[in-house]
Formats: sequence, structure tokens, C-alpha cells
Amino acid sequence: MNRGGEGPRPFQKTGTPALETTRFRPASTLPRSRHVKKFGNTFCIAPAPDLGSLMDRFYLGFGLGMQEMIVIFLIVLLLFGAKKIPELARGIGKGMGEFKKVRRQFEAAGIQLYAYNYSFRDDFSEEEIARGFEMAKALGAKRLTASANVSTAKRVDPFASKAKIVVGMHNHSRIRQNEFARPEDFFDAMKGMSRYIGINLDIGHFWGAGYDPVSFLKEHHSKIVTLHVKDKKRQGDVNMPFGQGDTPICEVLRVLRDQKLRIPAMIEYEYKGSDTIEEVKKSFDFMKRCIA
Repeated sequence: MNRGGEGPRPFQKTGTPALETTRFRPASTLPRSRHVKKFGNTFCIAPAPDLGSLMDRFYLGFGLGMQEMIVIFLIVLLLFGAKKIPELARGIGKGMGEFKKVRRQFEAAGIQLYAYNYSFRDDFSEEEIARGFEMAKALGAKRLTASANVSTAKRVDPFASKAKIVVGMHNHSRIRQNEFARPEDFFDAMKGMSRYIGINLDIGHFWGAGYDPVSFLKEHHSKIVTLHVKDKKRQGDVNMPFGQGDTPICEVLRVLRDQKLRIPAMIEYEYKGSDTIEEVKKSFDFMKRCIA
């Protein structure tokens, strides 16, 4: 499952980067030492909160330099006292070990991490861009998806090439300058870039923006990293339960089947439902019926 949204800077108050999986098991199979939390429309595994782990995530998410960390130490000193400084230092010192620990827990639960969502924006520093690839590697994810600015692709490409991690740029239905929505936005971002800049095609948003995901998939599948699947009514751009909108979900899935394309189709649950797990199951059943 994947969370929808505009792709805020990692670990800000709007949520957390999302993990996209190709296999999942019931939450009861996950290690009991961590809590399952819901951020937006994504279920994520998170450790019990403590100052060290929270600061560790803040540090990892933003790629802070020494001057910034000194300021944070001073703030902690003023707010919490000197006794909290060792706890803070231990949290930051864990570095990528926390991400590797999460990776092992997903592996133990039989979950394959296909992609890690980390949305690069124009105001990101070089350190913040690099941090996304470090986190993906620590998690064992070989791909990143990103609700990025079109112009950011040029800055991301050298990091993607060095890490050998493909970045799929994610589209939305609102057509705005320097954001991904139209086919030409993808083409502009990939022009002159390496093979590590690709497409994360959200077929619902693409349909809502007035474009045909079926023909686009047929013509440009070699550049598509993953598909995000949702159902919408094009008129009004409204999210709907699977099968109640007019997005050509079945047609897209049949292209994958008939052309034997190895592109995962991720359920992006964004419509209003009473029980998230049950609604995702219904969506999955609908997709299976499409290609039965």
C-alpha cells in the first residue's frame, strides 16, 4: 500500500516517507516490539517513541550539518536539561542502523520492500537529496518514488546514478508549473538524464488530469518503475471505491498481463472507507477479477 499526497518534505508534521511493498501479511505477523501506525493512508512500522529515536529520524530525514546539530543540542539542553544529551547522542549515533533494523523486521514478516517514497523538492539541500538514497539502501529498496518538482530531476540524477537506484517521478491530477501531471512533464524531467530517472505512473491521477494511462503504458513502459492504482471519476476528479469510478484499471492490468510487463501495480487507497484493511482487500479482489 502507498500513501497518497503531495510529497511533503520527509518527517515533517504531514507524515512520513512511505514504503511500497509487493507482498504483505497480516499485521499480527509483524514483530511485537514495534507499533503499527497509520500516517495518511499508509500503515507504517515505527519504534516506540523516545527522544533519541525521534532525533535520529529528524537527523536522517534532513541531512543536517554540524552547525545545525549544535543548535539542536543547545535547544535540547535548554528544554530538557543536560541529562538528555547522552540519549540524544545515542539516537543520532545509531544512524542507518535503525533503518537496517526495520529492513530485517520486514524481511522476517515476509514483506518485500519494492520502493521507498522520498519526495525530492527544489528547496532540498545536496545532503537531503543524498540522504534519501542512503535510507533506501539501508532498507534494501532498489527504487525510489518521488512526488518531486520537474526541475529537481537534474539535481537528483547524479545521486541516482551513483547509487544505482532508479527514481520514479510521481504525477498528480492538478496541472501546475514545475509539477508532474502531463506526459510532457515526464519527458522534460527525463530529457538528457541517465536511465535512473524514470516514471511512477499514478493511473488515477493521470486519468483525472485528462490523459489515457493505457496508451501511455503501452508506449512508455520501459521507463515506468511502478504503477499506482486508484479509481476516480474523471469529471470532478473524485476518488472512488475500485470499480465505481471510470479509471481504466482493468484495461491497464490487462496490458501488464498480455505484454508480460514486470511492473508492479500498487494499490493507492485514497477514497473514504470505513475499514482500511477491508477496503484494500476489496480493491485487490477487484484487480484480480480484472485479469481472471
